[in-house]
Amino acid sequence: MFISAILSVLGLGFMVYVLFTLAVYALPFFVAVTVGMHVHDIEAGLIAAIAVAFISGTVTLLAGQIAFATIHSAPIKLAIGALYAAPAGIAGYHAIKGLSEIGGAGETWTLVFAWVGAIIVGGTAWARIASLAGPTKGVPAERHAFHGVRAANDG
Repeated sequence: MFISAILSVLGLGFMVYVLFTLAVYALPFFVAVTVGMHVHDIEAGLIAAIAVAFISGTVTLLAGQIAFATIHSAPIKLAIGALYAAPAGIAGYHAIKGLSEIGGAGETWTLVFAWVGAIIVGGTAWARIASLAGPTKGVPAERHAFHGVRAANDG
């Protein structure tokens, strides 16, 4: 019984880790599935549908990263971040809601946990798409978060 409880906690922890790690890929996955289903529906073949789905998902992810890294306008960066964070937030909402229902939480607490999970997963996806874009160029060193650490290491 004790080993089963430990393995359940480890399994749940792994599922949450996977949720947070893959949250940033919710929009590219959605695009890939939609395009792949469309290509399959026009009877282009299964191999073509898989190839086009993979390419479209990859292009969506790379386009978001490149746009986030090259555009310096804050409102446009906010829009790009929201575009990637919204599907991740929806996925987080449903994942946490399902886990709360499995855990036996009441209806009110299930919805509270689901909304908190959506906000956290969406925020994590937003931060990850920003970090995948790489460091911002042209930003003065004083505005970097670790300026003090760099200055201390420089001498």
